[in-house]
Amino acid sequence: MNQSLPRLKVSDNHRFLVQQDGAPFFWLGDTAWELFHKLDREEAALYLRNRAELKFTVIQAVGLAEMEGLTTDNAYGRRPLKLNENGNMDPTLPDLDGDYSYWDHVDYIVDTAAGLGLYVAFLPTWGDKYHLAWGKGPEIFDYDNAKAYGQWLGARYQDRTNIIWVLGGDRDLRTNDHYAVIKGMAEGLQAGDLGNHLISFHPVGEKSSSHYVHTESWLDFNMLQSGHGLKESDNYLSITEDYNQLPIKPTLDAEPCYEDHPRGFQAANGYYDEADVRKAAYHAVFSGAFGHTYGHHSIWSMTTDTQDYYIMHWKDAIWRPGAAQMQYVRALMESRSFLDRVPDQSLIVGNYTGSNYMVATRGKCYVMVYCPNGLKVRVAMGAIEGDDVKTSWYDPRSGQFRSLSVCKNKGEIIFTPPSSGRGNDWVLVLDGICGAE
Repeated sequence: MNQSLPRLKVSDNHRFLVQQDGAPFFWLGDTAWELFHKLDREEAALYLRNRAELKFTVIQAVGLAEMEGLTTDNAYGRRPLKLNENGNMDPTLPDLDGDYSYWDHVDYIVDTAAGLGLYVAFLPTWGDKYHLAWGKGPEIFDYDNAKAYGQWLGARYQDRTNIIWVLGGDRDLRTNDHYAVIKGMAEGLQAGDLGNHLISFHPVGEKSSSHYVHTESWLDFNMLQSGHGLKESDNYLSITEDYNQLPIKPTLDAEPCYEDHPRGFQAANGYYDEADVRKAAYHAVFSGAFGHTYGHHSIWSMTTDTQDYYIMHWKDAIWRPGAAQMQYVRALMESRSFLDRVPDQSLIVGNYTGSNYMVATRGKCYVMVYCPNGLKVRVAMGAIEGDDVKTSWYDPRSGQFRSLSVCKNKGEIIFTPPSSGRGNDWVLVLDGICGAE
């Protein structure tokens, strides 16, 4: 059995996740959809150690994986399901035969993650197994077998404290049958694990789970997928929309633009870089998200055969700069009071649009403003306590603070970042009289 991590729950104010004792939990996720399906034990341990060292807290992975996860073997020549009497893959018949089944391998990875302090956002299946839309499928789920599979899976991992269930899997819900599969799987998971784990839903691109299932009692928090399109990322709009939904539920961007992913899915357009993934993270978190997920195009797919669409081996991709810089988002959020933080765009006077759009957040004793291209920011003072505030700039590339001075906490003040231009993003931090040193 795995090392026991604290169970997670929704905070009392319904904006964040916390541990059972109420300690704040910052979701810093990495996207490893094919982890269970493609990596062997040694590779999985290498990957997980790297992510733990880079201060990630959550790994997102899929049981019935996207890349022909039902019809091709894992690293040990095993598949997740048996065939039924009609010759079809059957989610009520998990293949547990032999000394080291597919599911034994999943157990090993979940337990190894726990030993490294990592939670697993576990998708029971990718969405093509109930809504083909594109990809390989095949579609195998209905309400009844989704419920049975969910109950089996929930019971198997009932005592693992580092599991977070995620339904969906990059598909929208268009028909009653689609909704029935999700409903059945949610009911099955809750029956199997006795309600021991949080549940969310991973939607199709440029949508949020709130679009489909926000009012469902089983949905503990929302996920959106801002995605990989050509347009300028504006995930702050979707986070804000979720933030204002009733009933109040936490939200985060669980699939923003991936580092080294072709823009608009076409290699000819170039690739997202570390500046893009940083901006997506700060835009989302400062707009009210309780955490953020990073992704790399060659890691989610666990690529070994490179091409212009997947441009590097996953073992090289784990060292990309954007991945290392995500820890500084977490460090900044954990450096100040956590559960009182709210988004507040009224702090910014005369904001920019598009690529230069700035976002602001504050707690009782601090203000933070993210400036994606290092342009001047005019701040409406007086939102936090104290006659004076200490000012500093936080560097999202290094996690270092540059102290400035003390200024009066009134009126409007223009602040100029240390540098400007693409890749020169900065966070202005104002600390009041009760702020952190």
